[in-house]
Amino acid sequence: MQDGWNAAGDEQEERDVVELTLPAESAYLSVLRTATAGLAARLDFTLDEIEDLRIAVDEACAMLLPEATPGEPLVCRFSLDWDCLEVAVIATSRSGRPPARDSFAWTVLTALAGEVDASADDDRVTVTLRKRRSWSESA
Repeated sequence: MQDGWNAAGDEQEERDVVELTLPAESAYLSVLRTATAGLAARLDFTLDEIEDLRIAVDEACAMLLPEATPGEPLVCRFSLDWDCLEVAVIATSRSGRPPARDSFAWTVLTALAGEVDASADDDRVTVTLRKRRSWSESA
């Protein structure tokens, strides 16, 4: 079975995972936006959903980059499921604190991505987005 799809073709047995490691600098965010769009298109997200995801990934990075430790990478892990794209953006942080959930940026992120979470483990901060594919046109 290729790409983890079962014989019925309607769900994955295992998630496909794509991980990108980039310098934690805003100049490289266009790479993440492009990867996000390509992976979301692979899952048949609508154009509007793809654009929402691109903006959400950009916003998550914008939350993490100001506190990113210089010289440390930004990691973006994409987990593809048959109806969902999960994106975890991870940065080593000087403060070690996740972004504030009561900010305008967090509200925008939640509106764009659907499910959003943030966590900190020692000096690594992770913002995780989960966007489920709309069934209105693909069902």
